[in-house]
Amino acid sequence: MTAAPTARPDPVEALRLIKASVRSQGAYTLAAPVARHKINQNEAPSDLDADLKTAILERARAKPWHRYPEFTPRSLLDRLATHYDWDAEGLLVGNGSNELIQATLAVTLDRDDVIVAPAPTFSLYRLLAAVHGAHYVGVPFARDFRYDMPRLLRTVERDAAKVLVLNTPNNPTGSAVTRREVEAALDAFDGLVVCDEAYVEFGGETAIPLLAQHPRLVVLRTFSKAVGLAGLRFGVALAHPELAREIAKAKLPYNVNLVTLEAAEVVLDHADRITARVAEVRARRDRTIAALRTIPGLVAFDSAANFCIIRCEAVPARVVFRRLLDDFGILIRDVSAGVDLEQCLRISIGTEDDVTAVLAALRTIFGEAA
Repeated sequence: MTAAPTARPDPVEALRLIKASVRSQGAYTLAAPVARHKINQNEAPSDLDADLKTAILERARAKPWHRYPEFTPRSLLDRLATHYDWDAEGLLVGNGSNELIQATLAVTLDRDDVIVAPAPTFSLYRLLAAVHGAHYVGVPFARDFRYDMPRLLRTVERDAAKVLVLNTPNNPTGSAVTRREVEAALDAFDGLVVCDEAYVEFGGETAIPLLAQHPRLVVLRTFSKAVGLAGLRFGVALAHPELAREIAKAKLPYNVNLVTLEAAEVVLDHADRITARVAEVRARRDRTIAALRTIPGLVAFDSAANFCIIRCEAVPARVVFRRLLDDFGILIRDVSAGVDLEQCLRISIGTEDDVTAVLAALRTIFGEAA
């Protein structure tokens, strides 16, 4: 005799244990349809050179895989200290800079603390603020997505903020702040300033030289964009050594695997190749923006990053997004639901083939609407 099927348990008993501030948030997700031209995630346009991949794997193969990786990878930290011209004791490595964002906010934000950031910006800050029960305040950009520093500073003072985030260049707008503006913020605000420089290799000024005089500054860098190690996940946080030691308490132990540790050392050995690739992307970005501005019916904005924003005027952004994907096999990012991003799309600067394809497709789509 077959037993009667057991009803699935009601998850309400478990869900009531989850913080209300977490349940009210959407998860960080990104759909990834298959496309011939994938220019939606601001990744490096091409893979790491084959000889560098071989060198990474050979170094990793020589290490014991049944042992944990180094808890504090001293050789790598010394190399990074030279690369960034900062004290190795003030460096932390993470499983991508996202982990270091998480650790930084975990050791600073208590319930009801306030964190201020530009809006729109990288959504992980808002999501993590909610996890910690903090209040997230977004400050809109000025015209043409320029940073409104006076408004940001008025907001941190008005709301007695604990953390100010400056993504520079900012995702998704490509806006950047100057080093002088960062220093002015540090002088005017007595909380923690986090400069997220995930895209700084492509434009703008780094705040790293300010670290020596400003112990309330954290600078975040990643190897996912300019370096091209998005698949291996490696990030770096730079701060005053005393502050870095406190942030380290929120990191998971053995957080970076041995393959990634070896990869970071190999690419540092060949930093000249990365510099050359970045120069190519910067030049291609500028050519792409100039070409976009010749297409009637859309507006292309300046960018200091490896992507650019367009505002669709003659054709709705959602229509353009779907046609690019369905008719031309091009995947970009629809950001039109973001703050002040109505009818906007974000285009990553891919290969020459990617750029040629998206420009031709946009000329067709907007040409049909003329």
